[in-house]
Amino acid sequence: MAAPPYNPVPIAYQGNISASVPDWLNKGDNAWQMISATLVGLQSVPGLVILYGSIVKKKWAVNSAFMALYAFAAVVICWVTWAYKMSFGNKLLPFWGKAGPALGQKFLMKQAALPETTHFYHNGTVETAMATPFYPMASMVWFQCVFAAITLILLAGSLLGRMNIKAWMMFVPLWLTFSYTVGAFSLWGGGFLFHWGVMDYSGGYVIHLSSGIAGFTAAYWVGPRSTKDRERFPPNNVLLTLAGAGLLWMGWAGFNGGDPYTANIDSSMAVLNTNICAATSLLVWTYLDVIFFKKPSVIGAVQGMITGLVCITPGAGLVQGWAAIIMGILSGSIPWFTMMIVHKRWTLLQKVDDTLGVFHTHAVAGLLGGILTGLFAEPQLSALFLPVTNSRGGVYGGSGGVQILKQIVGGLFIIGWNLVVTTIICLVVRLIVPLRMPEEQLLIGDDAVHGEEAYALWGDGEKYDSSKHGLYSDDTTHHKPSSGATQVV
Repeated sequence: MAAPPYNPVPIAYQGNISASVPDWLNKGDNAWQMISATLVGLQSVPGLVILYGSIVKKKWAVNSAFMALYAFAAVVICWVTWAYKMSFGNKLLPFWGKAGPALGQKFLMKQAALPETTHFYHNGTVETAMATPFYPMASMVWFQCVFAAITLILLAGSLLGRMNIKAWMMFVPLWLTFSYTVGAFSLWGGGFLFHWGVMDYSGGYVIHLSSGIAGFTAAYWVGPRSTKDRERFPPNNVLLTLAGAGLLWMGWAGFNGGDPYTANIDSSMAVLNTNICAATSLLVWTYLDVIFFKKPSVIGAVQGMITGLVCITPGAGLVQGWAAIIMGILSGSIPWFTMMIVHKRWTLLQKVDDTLGVFHTHAVAGLLGGILTGLFAEPQLSALFLPVTNSRGGVYGGSGGVQILKQIVGGLFIIGWNLVVTTIICLVVRLIVPLRMPEEQLLIGDDAVHGEEAYALWGDGEKYDSSKHGLYSDDTTHHKPSSGATQVV
């Protein structure tokens, strides 16, 4: 999240029941925080694992699902070893925290001291107050970990169907370390954008804008899919795509609802606004498909759902319900326009092979949501979230116009940092292993890359090979099972 910096100090664990449930522990908030974290984790595993594995061509199902699975596991280890402190620890630079482990096994953690990045007025009052979550540090580390993990998985959506898996294995920890942590610290962990008053309630910039820009940039350096795959890339299972999308949608209750760091009124409002915006955006995208293409598209509806979820994320607990509807209308139409119209006419977008259109669904929708948050952020809710004096959206007058400017500048920082750092990382990785798969792997797919296939079906140009496929062909005209063999239909 989002809210004021979290800077805990240790409280020794004594090994008895009273110490394991100390007086300061808010068990309700702790339960909601762990539930929220798990919901966000389920968005990735199995949510995006299923979505990626089913929305791509059959020959890439295993590879696409595995890219997501690997990223989740790699981020967990990197996060607790050094990256959490870089995002939420003590300041090293105005945009970066000091690296260090978050592996304490013998301590519970509680907010007790002002972070060193806290700003004061001349009269001693606090300009940007600290958060006071009364639960173990482990809950906070895990909650923030699943946000970091899903960012890398969203980024992977731009690279499916051709990135060398070994290059991806190197890319994940490098990008987490040198890109994600910078955005997280700058906007959430007490960095310069946080203290300046840029609002990013739950990751419209830190997660979605960064993954969309970084994914597009990495797609440029990795190169395109094979010509055949770019020309035709049908989902191998639309129903499973909907299952993955459903997990993504329902998991967003934890994504946005957990960000007040407590089970309060704001968390309830954030969950409701999230669903309002997502539903509105899905409907608008579907109506536009019907109006202009004469048919409602299931994949289009999923895209509209995602853009709605992304757009509301930076302002979920900061705007009122009527604003969530307006944001849903815009998130269902503006990314639709950039994907369906602008993309087909802009040479740069045509040259870069962004497999799942992450640039449109996350970068465009994330930046849109951030700017709209600067327009619609309600003053009292803004004060609960970010107590920088007179923070408010543009429609509420006063200094509201300045907030829009802050949102634009914050977005430009995230865009610029990701363009530069993602490029450097890709060039470094390319010195060690090729970023793109060799042509023979691109032709065959999963079986060549992993020695595994998602479905025991002969399609997509495959030919039956008795030495490879044994007795389990569905082509009964070419192969008859021997006595006692199971017929696969």
